[in-house]
Amino acid sequence: MYPDKIFGLFHLYGLMIGVGLLACFGLLFLYGKYKKVETNFIDFIFYNAVLAVILGFGSAALFQATYNFIENPKAGFKFGGITFIGGLIGGIVSFLVVYAIFRKRYKTRLVDIISFCPCCILIAHAFGRVGCLFAGCCHGPETDAWYGIYMHTSAFGYAKVVPTQLFEALFLFALCGVCFALVWKWKFKHNLSLYLICYGIFRFLLEFWRADDRGQLFGLISPSQFWSIVMVIAGVGVYFLLSWLYKKRAAELILQAQAEVSERIENSAETQETNEQTEVDK
Repeated sequence: MYPDKIFGLFHLYGLMIGVGLLACFGLLFLYGKYKKVETNFIDFIFYNAVLAVILGFGSAALFQATYNFIENPKAGFKFGGITFIGGLIGGIVSFLVVYAIFRKRYKTRLVDIISFCPCCILIAHAFGRVGCLFAGCCHGPETDAWYGIYMHTSAFGYAKVVPTQLFEALFLFALCGVCFALVWKWKFKHNLSLYLICYGIFRFLLEFWRADDRGQLFGLISPSQFWSIVMVIAGVGVYFLLSWLYKKRAAELILQAQAEVSERIENSAETQETNEQTEVDK
């Protein structure tokens, strides 16, 4: 829609990516502050997430290059373009690896805040799709409908097309609002499953409306549709996995509380014994 640089300095696509990341981390610190999550743990999650974003962009480019190579091997393996789901996969893997290495340094566990994490992902993704709208990528077919928007596209040049980027951004903002309300007000514990299933279904259907070249797998579906199916299946699996982890975490917290009480009683007894010994010495 507006792919040119603003003041000759930056593209609106990049600006929206930046705004999305700021909103993502802003929500993280907001949740940590008002829910009184261990400060050091929130800082760790922040730095880990920054690393995951960086590696996620690399993963997004790698996945897209792989799709392009599968579709047209004669063109060679070349980088060009990115795909969100590929970036999400790489980012999550990177995040979990780093978390697994350093998690024992903190009392808080990822499972304690994991239901809020989709809110951060959704808000960043939503602004990113607004950026796609400005860039003219990820668009739908040409149309004369009232909701069509003129933009510079790789498929049709300057044309009025279905703004699938806008539809996806609105969906992501709405899902973010729902997830935020569920976890903030009702302490809902399965937002991650809700996100994976809802976005997986939405993205699978949206791909039928996309008109930019996304490649194909097995000559039937796009790569994003394949990963959308995986997301839905994973969402179901994550529901049962988290249900087990929540029970395990609850048992751990009970043991921790009992240990703390025992320690306080022992310290109190030792203090009392020391005071009594002091009185006797006097």
